[in-house]
Amino acid sequence: MKKIFAITWKDAIIRFTSAWELLFFIGLPIVFTFLLAGGTPSGNEDPRISLLLVDEAKTAISRQIIAELENSTAVRPEVLSRAEAQGRFDDRRADAIFFIPSGIDIESLQSGSAEVELLQQPNNINATVAERAVLTAIRRVSSSVSAAQNAVKQRETRQPFTSEAERQAFFESSLQMAQSILENAPERVTVIEGLVEDDYDPRANSSAGQLITWVFVPLFGISALFAYERQQGTLQRLLTTPASKATFLFGTIFGQVLMALLQMLLLVGFGIAAMKLNWGREPLALFVILLTSALAAAAFGTTMGTFIKTEAQANGLSIMFGMVFAMMGGCWYPLELFPSAVQNAVRVLPTTWAMQGMLDLVLRGGGLQDVLPEAGVLLGFAAIFFSVGVWRFRYE
Repeated sequence: MKKIFAITWKDAIIRFTSAWELLFFIGLPIVFTFLLAGGTPSGNEDPRISLLLVDEAKTAISRQIIAELENSTAVRPEVLSRAEAQGRFDDRRADAIFFIPSGIDIESLQSGSAEVELLQQPNNINATVAERAVLTAIRRVSSSVSAAQNAVKQRETRQPFTSEAERQAFFESSLQMAQSILENAPERVTVIEGLVEDDYDPRANSSAGQLITWVFVPLFGISALFAYERQQGTLQRLLTTPASKATFLFGTIFGQVLMALLQMLLLVGFGIAAMKLNWGREPLALFVILLTSALAAAAFGTTMGTFIKTEAQANGLSIMFGMVFAMMGGCWYPLELFPSAVQNAVRVLPTTWAMQGMLDLVLRGGGLQDVLPEAGVLLGFAAIFFSVGVWRFRYE
């Protein structure tokens, strides 16, 4: 064991010779995790698009339109004065303004003279979404008025009203009934929610993805360690000592995996403390998926080291493979955004399984049994790559 720890300590000294390595070890991973997660919000913010609303009518109809917008899943109405709303729009701090002018009431809807105004920023997707939400709200309100008007017409064909007051009373009661029916209308789409303990939090994807990205690249860089030792001739001298080839390989890999686990735990700690993520729900399952992920990455780096001749090549290829594997494995974008053919193809990458296992824990509330399939696949990757690496290992 002394030999193994001596090799581990030697590699640690080589890696952290420059203080800049600490920046890549923990500084930049935290910064990128923080930025790509959009900061550290509490998770209770309203994700809907803000829609400035000016209600100058202040009638039952205008209040009903506002109520429909408040129930929208797309926009969040913010009622302001005309001057304040216009000022924010002119300063481009608002995507759209919806004006409900005075005179918008039941009579104007009945006569078809009601007009509203919507100001939108040009070439703005949020403004387009706001427009659709406003049209939907107006359509829902006007549909109840139209239903009440049809009810009045049907009544008049069977039994004329004795007075205008009776006609208006019948219209108002029909309108209330139409509004009640509209509110209680059944959903046309049935939504089935997954049985998870927590709501979806996109910060979890950022935390897990950046952890994998910044840890896998250095582990792939084991190839650079082998290339460096080979170039300097120290590898050949090391193997003339009483230390066997197996001891040297195990010591090098053990040291890098140990540092990777330390880096992972620091990033997990940041996710728990700063981002309030549920990394610590299942400690044993977390350790299993972190360890198997590190082993798979270290094994790939070991195999790379047997094919690469120079340290420069190893550094370049480690970064390239690390970034490509991370991107294709869902570390930067959810895999659901990729075509189904790509989703199936990237199952040959260890990053895909590592990401899946970590999301099972931090996002889906899984436990040890849930991550065992991913851990098993990662161990399979490790066994294959370690076998190839040991078989091809040369000191010259």
